Amino acid sequence: MPRMLDVSDEVRAEIGDEEADRLLVGEDAPRSYDCTSCRTPGDPENDRTSTVLFVGEETAVLAFAHATCIPSQVVTVSEEQLQGAVRSITGDSPAGSGGPGAAPQNVPGGQAVLGITSGLILIAGELHPALVVEPTAPIARPGSDGPGDDFLPLLIEQGFIPVTDTSEVPTVLGGWSVLLAAGQLHAVLQPGNDGSQVAWWQAHQALSVTDGWRTAVNKTQRVLIYAAPVGSIGQQPREDLLRDALDKAAAAGKLVAAAMPLAGTPGA
Repeated sequence: MPRMLDVSDEVRAEIGDEEADRLLVGEDAPRSYDCTSCRTPGDPENDRTSTVLFVGEETAVLAFAHATCIPSQVVTVSEEQLQGAVRSITGDSPAGSGGPGAAPQNVPGGQAVLGITSGLILIAGELHPALVVEPTAPIARPGSDGPGDDFLPLLIEQGFIPVTDTSEVPTVLGGWSVLLAAGQLHAVLQPGNDGSQVAWWQAHQALSVTDGWRTAVNKTQRVLIYAAPVGSIGQQPREDLLRDALDKAAAAGKLVAAAMPLAGTPGA
């Protein structure tokens, strides 16, 4: 009997009491699994295990994770995003590249293409998993006619904090989170109008992150998000060069940041 399995109330409400009870007595629980977060093996007989239900518009997929990686929860995603997660979990599609990825997404101010680069940031002797966001073109405020770039002001209105010193850990931004599924990056989520979360950015194909990045995020349970206007950071081939670019953007007043938990974890 998988006594170490956790089915949260919200997961139970989605799958029903009968299915939840079958999981808890071991009828439908796997004997082993690959954690949907860190991709390392897990055993519900011996490891504290979370049930994680990914829910799309038409499809729902139940996955399993180490409780130390992700708590049992329901994660609402788009159908396209869910199908991508399924392909990643089942191995039906190749992993995304480890370099910067971009996808057209709703951002404060309208449609834009956001570039995402993952890296590790050293702060006070500790490595923190980070994502650096930079649009490919200026982002104007809705309704404005000029060519101005309002990307940073719009993010500040959302709760991002201007960065003047990258040696300090950004504060947590409530309601936002980062979706890591099957050990790959799928989305950055923001609060929706109905209390749920919607994708602020999502990958067309799940983006791979390094083993070191996954190790760091499983330790901190948070991701540092840095954002800068177009042309401020660029595509840096090494993490030391990426840090230098962040330092220069901060010194020029062109960097904002926030810390975000993994999807579904408390925002405090």
